[in-house]
Amino acid sequence: MDKRFRMVRDPFSDIRSLYDAFDTEICGLDCGMMCMANNPAGKPFCCDICHAVPAVYNEEWAYLQPNTNLWHIWREDECGNGKAGEFDRLMAETPENMLLLACRGPQECQRSFRSLSCRQFPFFPYVSSDYRFLGLAYDREFAGKCWVIDHLEAVTPLYRQQFVALHDRIFAFSQDIFESYYDLSEQMRSYYSSNKRRFRILHRNGKDYMVSPGSERLSKISMI
Repeated sequence: MDKRFRMVRDPFSDIRSLYDAFDTEICGLDCGMMCMANNPAGKPFCCDICHAVPAVYNEEWAYLQPNTNLWHIWREDECGNGKAGEFDRLMAETPENMLLLACRGPQECQRSFRSLSCRQFPFFPYVSSDYRFLGLAYDREFAGKCWVIDHLEAVTPLYRQQFVALHDRIFAFSQDIFESYYDLSEQMRSYYSSNKRRFRILHRNGKDYMVSPGSERLSKISMI
């Protein structure tokens, strides 16, 4: 028997354990309160369906349905003439193993039943061109909106550790999910390369770096 062969348990077989292992706050204050003042809707951008539509794994939805009334399938009319115009595009971009949901809103949030996408917002796993999961990058569409993106120094070490551990666990099981984040990281490099700008990542080693999108050279910085 080849000892290099390693069986990896399906992490999605126990959604509750995934949620419990990734349950810490991003920072030491309610960052939603910090950004909602900049949103005319009076909601944190991460909780406003007109700005961010959560995508959840099919296994998450199977777990959430019988355990909470927080979520429902996202509808085309959720946001009047806003996100509704993007319904077809977003549906087409959603992977087959995921679906789009909407929640009852921040005032009725049941925090223990937040989706993985809620917990990781505004970050995604950054994967280098040589297929290394280096750490956390942020969704550039929310720069200037999400308070955390402008205050990356506030992200706690524990949040970073839980984020990395969760995605290590998922990537060890699913190459397809890893590839999807590789593609997203490549899109980020392409965008910043075309604009001749560097971008920041929160590295899995606990340090922070600026990334040169062309060479992928990492330059260590201090966020403080």
